[in-house]
Amino acid sequence: MRTFNYDALEIRSWDTDILNLIARIHERKGRQDLYVRQKPVELDRLVEIAKIQSTESSNKIEGIVTTASRIKRLLEEKTTPRNRDEKEIVGYRDVLNTIHESYEHIPISPSFILQLHRDLLKKAGLSFGGHFKNVQNYISETLPDGTVSTRFTPVAPFETPEAIENLCNAYERAMSSEKVDSLLLIPVFICDFLCIHPFNDGNGRMSRLLTLLLLYQNGYAVGKYISIEKQIEKTKDLYYDSLEASDAQWHEGRNDPTPFIRYMLEVILACYVEFEERVGMMTESGNRSNAYDIVRKYVEEKIGRFTGSDVLSHCPKIGRSSVLASLKKLTEEGIILRKGSGRSTFYVRAN
Repeated sequence: MRTFNYDALEIRSWDTDILNLIARIHERKGRQDLYVRQKPVELDRLVEIAKIQSTESSNKIEGIVTTASRIKRLLEEKTTPRNRDEKEIVGYRDVLNTIHESYEHIPISPSFILQLHRDLLKKAGLSFGGHFKNVQNYISETLPDGTVSTRFTPVAPFETPEAIENLCNAYERAMSSEKVDSLLLIPVFICDFLCIHPFNDGNGRMSRLLTLLLLYQNGYAVGKYISIEKQIEKTKDLYYDSLEASDAQWHEGRNDPTPFIRYMLEVILACYVEFEERVGMMTESGNRSNAYDIVRKYVEEKIGRFTGSDVLSHCPKIGRSSVLASLKKLTEEGIILRKGSGRSTFYVRAN
């Protein structure tokens, strides 16, 4: 069986770009703490937007979908699930809420991972929720000719409970020693978790929920305000490529986790950059800029297409009606162009 020991991360030499990414995230984490203290009420809306985006994107990666309006109503508990997809979406919402509210009190142990998995699949009524896999699973890929090829064979079912136990123990030992930066340790833990692939279903969603949990526990709370899952969903080809590069020779203990570490650091940094941009919009609002000025500033800095929902999520202190009125005025002024109609409406800058 594969063993887990993270001591080598302490003495390993890391590429300059990895060290630079860590330094930049550390710097922005310090500013994050300041913003949270200064604008707790204003940031509440960012939390609600991030919850919706995280639930939608993490499930979408796995092909579990419903409409944007249904997602919002499900998360606000204003409707009941209509099908299995919506039941699984509600399960993700429940676990996400648990992590948001209780992350400080959730140990990284097999029993608590099983509880989170149980809650993830409970609404869907799946009997294997909260249990480790009982059949061998495979990580496969579909080739251009349509044939399916096994890319990686995870740990066997009978070895899974011990593997997760050893994985959690190795993480706790490394955290207790305080010799390895958590920004290195967390992606390696998640990569190992995915290589074990401990469940019949829900492994990808659990890995992203655990990523949030570990980041929160180590003071990196950006995922509360900006959806890390959405950033992963936007770059999912790179996500899968980095995992594939990092699991080669994993069973022999000779894999190199650097590609997945680099990818996750880039995702976390991108979320911090977006967080500061949105806080900047809120500051503009606090300085008595009106809705039109704030929306125009967003438009002038935006590259490519955008929707009214995009503007609303990036300018969280402005109401929907004010955003739509501002977009209408900007369109009439020829600053932006409106394309499509109804739910397919989007905008682009005129020049």
